[in-house]
Amino acid sequence: MLEIKDVYKVFNAGTVNEKIALSGLNLTLADGDFVTVIGGNGAGKSTMLNMISGVYPCDEGQIVLDGKDITSMKEHRRAKYLGRVFQDPMMGTAATMSIEENLAMAYRRTRHRGLAWGVSRPEKSTYKELVASLGLGLENRMTTKVGLLSGGQRQAITLLMATIQKPKMLLLDEHTAALDPKTAAKVLEITDEIVKNDSLTTMMITHNMKDALRLGNRLVMMHEGRIIFDVSGEEKAKLDVPDLLKMFEKASGGEFANDRMLLA
Repeated sequence: MLEIKDVYKVFNAGTVNEKIALSGLNLTLADGDFVTVIGGNGAGKSTMLNMISGVYPCDEGQIVLDGKDITSMKEHRRAKYLGRVFQDPMMGTAATMSIEENLAMAYRRTRHRGLAWGVSRPEKSTYKELVASLGLGLENRMTTKVGLLSGGQRQAITLLMATIQKPKMLLLDEHTAALDPKTAAKVLEITDEIVKNDSLTTMMITHNMKDALRLGNRLVMMHEGRIIFDVSGEEKAKLDVPDLLKMFEKASGGEFANDRMLLA
C-alpha cells in the first residue's frame, strides 16, 4: 500500500540552522498494516507523515501509494487518498459548525458537490448511527457546535471524519498526546476499533511505548531520520518497554534520551 524509497529531507540547507530530517528513509507497508512509530525528539516521525501527506516536497527519493507515484502530487490532491488526525484536537474540525455538518463536509470531500441542502435527512440518520458507535452519547447532540465539545470528544469526531470515506491510508500524528490519560485510552480504543472494522492501512506516531507495543501488528523505531528497528507479529508481541530501550541503545549506539516517552 505504501512505499517510501530513499527519501531525504533537509531543512534550511546550507545555513547554520541546517537540519537533516530524513536521511535515506526506506519503509514499505502492506495493505492492512497497522504500524506504530516511536522515536526520540527530532527523529523524523512527523516529518515522515508530512512527506506522505505532501506538506513538504522530497529533496530526493520516491513515495508510492497503492501503486501510484505521488512524489510530486500536490497536498490537496493527495487528500482524497489519505485520512489524518493531528495532535491538536482543534485542527481536524470546524469549530463553528455542528457535528453533523462536520461529518457532511468530510463525506463530501471526494464527491461532486452541487446546490442542495447541506445535510439531507438520510445523511442525518447515517451520521447519527456513526456517532452512536463511538459510545460517547454524542448522537443526541448532533446539532451542537464542535467547538463546544471536549478535546477527547473532538478527536473522536475527527477520527470519524478522517475515516468516513475509507481512505487508502490513515495517518495519526500523536493524536492522543494532548488528552488526559483516561480520555486518551478511550480515543485509542475507538481508533483500534475503527482501524480493525474497516481494515485500514494505518501509521500511528506515539510517545507512549506501551501503546506502541499493544496496538497494531507492527512497530517501527526511528532515529536521526531513518528506521533503526522494524518488528512485527509474534516477535512484537513478546517485547516489553525494557526490550525496546535495549534495542534502541544497540541500534543507535546511545541511550534513549526522551523523558516524555520514558515517563509515558
